[in-house]
Amino acid sequence: MKLLIMGAPGAGKGTQATALADRYGVPAISTGDIFRFNIKNQTPLGVKVKEIIDAGEYVPDDVTEEIVADRLAQPDCEPGFLLDGFPRTMHQVHFLDRYLSERGERLDAVVSLHVEPEALVQRLLDRAIKEGRADDNADTIRRRMEVYAGQTAPLLFHYESKGLLVDVEGTGTVDEVRQRMFGELDAHVSQQ
Repeated sequence: MKLLIMGAPGAGKGTQATALADRYGVPAISTGDIFRFNIKNQTPLGVKVKEIIDAGEYVPDDVTEEIVADRLAQPDCEPGFLLDGFPRTMHQVHFLDRYLSERGERLDAVVSLHVEPEALVQRLLDRAIKEGRADDNADTIRRRMEVYAGQTAPLLFHYESKGLLVDVEGTGTVDEVRQRMFGELDAHVSQQ
């Protein structure tokens, strides 16, 4: 299985990504985790990424794409993968499409977790209190939601037009969302 998982901050993407990867026996690949690993281990790539982040910049598409291509070339990705946090831009979408096409492969599905914006704001406010994130207030959280929605709308439209999008209602307990996600993904894959 070659999967992507998408969802706004607080939608439960990280939690559900682990469950999906375990279910299909594929590695869960988080670009954020890859960046942190490379920075921590001071690899040449990590040094480069740290400089970019320390300067307050976003990691450019070409650097992120290089990291993802390198990770997807690892032997544990032969049976498939679950990407979390990539792609984030249309440039990255087209890169991934090309990368897979050149290998005679394609995505099986793109899981998109949806939670009502106000429920997400409350989840993130609760998390901010628990984790002591003073900078996370309702206004900054709502702004992050707006940015996320604006940036991902074209990606979701692209994957929907290719018949790959699996929309999953992300409200409920972790187990309820997981069972809903598995059911909808199984139904989607059986129709291909």
